[in-house]
Amino acid sequence: MNRKVDAILFDKDGTLFDFDATWTVWANTVIERLAQGDPALADAIAEAVEFDRATGRFRDASVVIAGTPDDVAKAVAPVLGIAPDVLIGGMNAAAATAPMAEAVPLVPLLTGLRAKGLKLGVATNDGEVPARAHLGSAGVVEAFDFIAGSDSGWAPKPDPAMCLAFAEAMNLAPHRIAMVGDSLHDLVAARAAGMHAVAVLTGHADERRLTGHADVVLPDIGYLPGWLGF
Repeated sequence: MNRKVDAILFDKDGTLFDFDATWTVWANTVIERLAQGDPALADAIAEAVEFDRATGRFRDASVVIAGTPDDVAKAVAPVLGIAPDVLIGGMNAAAATAPMAEAVPLVPLLTGLRAKGLKLGVATNDGEVPARAHLGSAGVVEAFDFIAGSDSGWAPKPDPAMCLAFAEAMNLAPHRIAMVGDSLHDLVAARAAGMHAVAVLTGHADERRLTGHADVVLPDIGYLPGWLGF
């Protein structure tokens, strides 16, 4: 074994779970509920979050990809003429019930990593309640020693606050931790925290965009044991 780290901090969407499979359902649910049968309003809401209703995909610059629920609410609220705070609860409730598609089978992967003595955490720009619901639906919430969302008390990525909070909670130096994510937000946060920056290609960003910001770019998290030398 050639262990490079003592802990792994995962992003959630686009890393543990397939991004489009989850958030397409969420987008359609939220848009239909907020538009209340008004096609023009539905199109305006979709445009505000850069969601292509025809293809069922978010554009690469969409605030939903790396933003927080607050960011999404601030994008949608002007279309509806309401305050962003009014939207947060409904958006989080819809997110919590969205179907999840695992990027790879999570139970065997996480069980194997824990068996090697690694501490595991999640740092997501999603809310903590939907994050825990998603991990619970996959049967892996108990695999993690730390779960933080954008509303858990630390600044969201690309700020390193959640990364540093994980390091402190695990009583580990940041350089003994790998932050694994699919976006530049994840990699910037990892670098700022002094952690290994590991990119995966199960989100919207391609290898060309991530290379240069990461220590390594992997096809998906299933390649982590090999990278770790297990």
